[in-house]
Parts: sequence; structure tokens; C-alpha cells
Amino acid sequence: MNDTRHASDAGDRLRLDRQVCFPLYAATNLMQRLYRPLLAPLGLTYSQYLVLLLLWEHGSASVGELRGCLHLDAGTITPLLKRMERDGLVTRSRDSEDERRVIVALTPHSAALREQAQRIPETLAARIDFDASKATTLHDLTTSLVERLQGLVERRGPRPSSFHTPHKEVRHDCA
Repeated sequence: MNDTRHASDAGDRLRLDRQVCFPLYAATNLMQRLYRPLLAPLGLTYSQYLVLLLLWEHGSASVGELRGCLHLDAGTITPLLKRMERDGLVTRSRDSEDERRVIVALTPHSAALREQAQRIPETLAARIDFDASKATTLHDLTTSLVERLQGLVERRGPRPSSFHTPHKEVRHDCA
């Protein structure tokens, strides 16, 4: 790229290096690339791994709970869960107490993958080579940012729909 800068560039808010979002975006992409060779032997994508982390912790969750914890929209979570079900990683079934809710649960195959995944966090941490203090600070700052952003998204609210039937969603603790 051309590194020639103009005098007006110093205060230009539209420069990529001045955006808070870009290092987060780049870090996310790079982190997923680091996960890829760790997840490949398990036959998992990064998104599938995130779903399984929640299910390994909670056993089962509704689609709405997974959406909320993973900050995904319906257009993203539904095809992901369909692929996971097709691949024998999860089951999806209607909640017997509320037919509107779909419950996602582990299969014996995905439950067994938990043991194989045990070393992934420490292997990744060793590759990144962050000391515990920096890792804790980064985690705390990004968690705070996610909470702030989620609050802003929730205040904006969902788009109105004549088909929307509100109901109380039981939430797992995502943390």
C-alpha cells in the first residue's frame, strides 16, 4: 500500500488504524485461524466448538439461550445447529412444556469429544504466550465491551413483527 500520508490524515477519523472495531475484528479472525488446527482432529469448526462449550457446561439449552449466549441471530444459529445435528453432534427437540422452544442437547459422540478438547485452551494459551495477568485483563476488558454493546443492541430492540409472540425465555448463565 502507499504509505504517503497527507497533512489532513492526522485527524482523519476514518483511518483504519483509528478504529476500535478493527483490532477486535482482526484478533477474532486470527484467533479462529489458531483454533482451526486444534479443532480439525475433532472434526469441529470454531462456531461448533462454541456451541459445544456451552452444552458441555449446561448439558442442554434452548436455541434462544444459545443465540443469546453466543450473540448470534436466527439466520446464523439455525443452519449451524442443523449441520451439527446432521453430523451427529447435537439433537434438537421441541420442549414438552413449551412447543415454541427447541431444546438442543449433546449426543454421546459430542459428549465424548469433551475429553479430547480438554487441552485446547492451554495449547492455545501457550501459542499466544500471554502471561496470566494480561490474559485476565484482556478477558475483563472484552467482556465489559460485549456487555456494553449487548445493552445497546437490546435497547434498540427487535424489529416489530406481526408474527412475534413474546414469551419468557429461561436463560443459562453464559459466563
